[in-house]
Amino acid sequence: MSHARWPAVLGSAVLAALMLASTAGAQPVADSWSGARLVTIQLSSFRFEPADIVLEHGQPYRLHFVNNASGGHDFAGKEFFAQARIRPEDAARISGGRVELSGGESVDIHLIAPSPGRYKIRCTHFMHSMLGMTGRIVVQ
Repeated sequence: MSHARWPAVLGSAVLAALMLASTAGAQPVADSWSGARLVTIQLSSFRFEPADIVLEHGQPYRLHFVNNASGGHDFAGKEFFAQARIRPEDAARISGGRVELSGGESVDIHLIAPSPGRYKIRCTHFMHSMLGMTGRIVVQ
């Protein structure tokens, strides 16, 4: 190989190495979210349906929250949301570990399920959890 070709070969090798390094350990890309498993969570007068939500560690999900009530509710799971990997576009919909929904509103949150464990959920509106609006997320 001639000396004149070395800069081109070396440049190509460096570029390939940089591209490989940038994809190693990368977070899920947009295509991963299109295959997210749908889990619908209904919020109504003083209950979540289902009250027990079972997810698999490391799997992408689209949590579809539907408030069937005329008044507002929230879905509070501070520890769960803190440990899950939330899709960047959805992060603003979670405030203080809660997803707030007005009456009749629906919200989607895409995330990767966190480490295995049990995470408490509840509605933080006045007296709602005392009236039964509680549950848990179990990550296996």
